[in-house]
Amino acid sequence: MTTEKFDPLKIKIILATDVGSTTTKAVLFKKIGHEWRYLLRGEVPTTVEAPFEDVRVGVRNAVREVEELSGLAIQDKNGIRIRQNESDIGVDLYVSTSSAGGGLQMTVAGLMKELTAESAERAALGAGAIVMDTLSIDDGRRDYIKVKRLRELRPDMILLAGGTDGGEVRRVLRMAELLSTAEPKPRLGVGFKLPVVYAGNKNARKEILNLLDEKFEVKMVSNLRPILEVEDSQPSREAIHELFLEHVMSHAPGYPDLMKWTSTPIIPTPAGEGAMFRTLAELRQANVIGVGLGGATTNIYSIFEYRFVRTVSANLGMSYSVCNVLKETGIDNIMRWIPLNLDPKDVKNRLRNKMIRPTTIPQIMEELIIEHAVAREALRLGFQHHKMLARGLKGVAAAEEDRIPLLAHDRIRSFDEEETYLDMTKIDYVAGTGGLLSHAPIRAQAAIILIDGFQVEGVVKLVQDSVFMIPNLGVLSTLLPSVALEIFEKDCLVKLGTCIAPRGQLDKTNSKEVITVEATMPDGTKITEKVKNGSMKVIPLGIGETAQVKIELDRAFNFGTVHSWEGLIEGGVVGIIIDARGRPLDLPNDKQERDNKLIEWYSTVGAYPKESFN
Repeated sequence: MTTEKFDPLKIKIILATDVGSTTTKAVLFKKIGHEWRYLLRGEVPTTVEAPFEDVRVGVRNAVREVEELSGLAIQDKNGIRIRQNESDIGVDLYVSTSSAGGGLQMTVAGLMKELTAESAERAALGAGAIVMDTLSIDDGRRDYIKVKRLRELRPDMILLAGGTDGGEVRRVLRMAELLSTAEPKPRLGVGFKLPVVYAGNKNARKEILNLLDEKFEVKMVSNLRPILEVEDSQPSREAIHELFLEHVMSHAPGYPDLMKWTSTPIIPTPAGEGAMFRTLAELRQANVIGVGLGGATTNIYSIFEYRFVRTVSANLGMSYSVCNVLKETGIDNIMRWIPLNLDPKDVKNRLRNKMIRPTTIPQIMEELIIEHAVAREALRLGFQHHKMLARGLKGVAAAEEDRIPLLAHDRIRSFDEEETYLDMTKIDYVAGTGGLLSHAPIRAQAAIILIDGFQVEGVVKLVQDSVFMIPNLGVLSTLLPSVALEIFEKDCLVKLGTCIAPRGQLDKTNSKEVITVEATMPDGTKITEKVKNGSMKVIPLGIGETAQVKIELDRAFNFGTVHSWEGLIEGGVVGIIIDARGRPLDLPNDKQERDNKLIEWYSTVGAYPKESFN
């Protein structure tokens, strides 16, 4: 739908839901006087699996909570009621996002791993998909292995790219022939044609149709890499969203009827998150790193110098996938963040119980500390993956076809590896959403999880989603951007504070003062803090307050190329967090020494009461 169909002046009440892998959330927005505000929310377990196998049950339950809290009648026997006038029951607008049932799962294919295959992966991830595998001619697998892999995956959709416009077509057709031979079946709706988006050399379209049209639902879009120096992913992302609704959501339990209730098409939850993180970057003209820390996946977003990249770590999550985090990082890396005398076997068993009962929440402080330790590792691993795709376009020096080997198992000469273009000292905002971050009992806990997980550098503002409404506002922004922005600013973003974290290290035994911060506070008083190597300090500075700050660093530390910084710093719930622990962050090896340091850091920022560690 287009925004012209919705007049903000006639809309007074908006309902938004998110059908997540673990929980279904319902959020109510209302126009109060002349301003839009978040009103309240309901949250219940998702019902995509047995015994219900109908997402509408969870949606109705979540909306019922909203009805009970607000006193409004929103639904009837037919579903969510869209009212015709202000005296009717119901809401004026209903939007929804979803990642239940594993979200959108895709396989992508291109010619070269570091060229069109990487571009295809970025396009699929940007559309909110989980990329199950990336196939290319030079990926080291023989053709029969690729065919076997395609048959095993059972994706929701395939994105096929390759070749520049006007180049030769035979190698693009070779990848299409592999698809035709494998004839993979869709995960949902067996018996229906698997959607294939072709975003390759336009000269190969006729042959691609001849090869695939009988077995697949083929959609042609503009070339992802019309020339090697250009990547145009928007047409591919739009096609993926369209096919997601037509061919994926329509076969999931309860979704066909849920789609009839909504005022606009349902989009994947990550796509909603990405839309609002991009809005934050555009609104503030800033470089932003965002994370959606979910139950099944960890989605990382970066908007750096107007380049947007999203990655999803499908095996890293805080409930269904919590044991995958354990497997990927190892118990030692989780235990290093826990300053308690716990048996690693006991911690493993607690995490296994969390995976079995994903909707449970911590009941005691040590359980919360364990989950927060896992969250740090999920962020660290997810960000490592993200930086592999957040880099410049590859192979612009020569035509792609000239570099393709004739045999699938041949290895081509490697390109010079290019580091990620993300410069952490130039990041302005680190933003978090997801149940664990949004529902942290103390906001300072979310702040230090973001600092530790991303190992932020420079002078960085920390913000988070207040009650996990970023995905809802993302889909709302496609219809009523001004309304979404107003709620985003007033009720969604929680300013945690600003972190000052220089790059560099000194020996852990060296306790010299390495950061000097001089701050002129809102009331005119001047504060000077000198922070020793390996320590943290907090200068209280509230939400809406600013301080003029001058920072001087020891020569062993830097903000990229400089050793000093001066400017205006915004406050937040925590305030100004001065982090002199060094980067990369190196925790002490001795457990007692490490525990003492962790307790010191956690207590300094106010994340956990000191008595929690007795």
